[in-house]
Amino acid sequence: MTTTIDVVLPCLNEEAALAWVLERMPPGYRPIVADNGSTDSSAKIAAELGALVVSEPRRGFGAACHAGLLAATSELVCFMDADASLDPRQLPEVVAPVLGGQSDLVLGRRVRRPGASWPLHARLGNAVLAAKLRRRTGAALHDLGPMRACRRAELLALGLRDRRFGYPLEMVLRAAGAGWRIAEVDIGYLARRGRSKVTGTVRGTVRAISDMRAVLRDG
Repeated sequence: MTTTIDVVLPCLNEEAALAWVLERMPPGYRPIVADNGSTDSSAKIAAELGALVVSEPRRGFGAACHAGLLAATSELVCFMDADASLDPRQLPEVVAPVLGGQSDLVLGRRVRRPGASWPLHARLGNAVLAAKLRRRTGAALHDLGPMRACRRAELLALGLRDRRFGYPLEMVLRAAGAGWRIAEVDIGYLARRGRSKVTGTVRGTVRAISDMRAVLRDG
């Protein structure tokens, strides 16, 4: 029997990337596009390509992720960006340790590929936060990877509260606090399509780091 795994794709104006992402979704993986108030054709493209489209008008990365999570029905659930910087064909590599029972939460550690844009300010901010996570949780993490996998019911039980850019960090902190086994696997980091809402500007990066620092401060 084939296992279906839901993949939550938070989306804000990603019409340039969605077709590439959705057409590369592996068999058995169902895309859930959590549209976060897009003003372009993102929702239309996603629906035409067979994705489940969930509307979350309240702006915030965490709000979109959580809306997608609530719409998911599979035992295992994945998250990944919808900007073509990550290849959905690598989802099985991230899922495997969870499916095999070796890990409870797996993050994809981004490895830059030719043409990928990962500005220095974004890489430094990510490295600092990853180091703080290692000290806080003991998990051997080097990246707050946006491609990740875990079990849906257990994730809902963690009661994540952040609805902004702190959502991915809170997920790791609460998972560690609950005794989850956390791991990471290497995945390719590609050239995104369109401008990043976070790493594309220093302001966006600062805002994301500020949200994450608030999550770290509040525990």
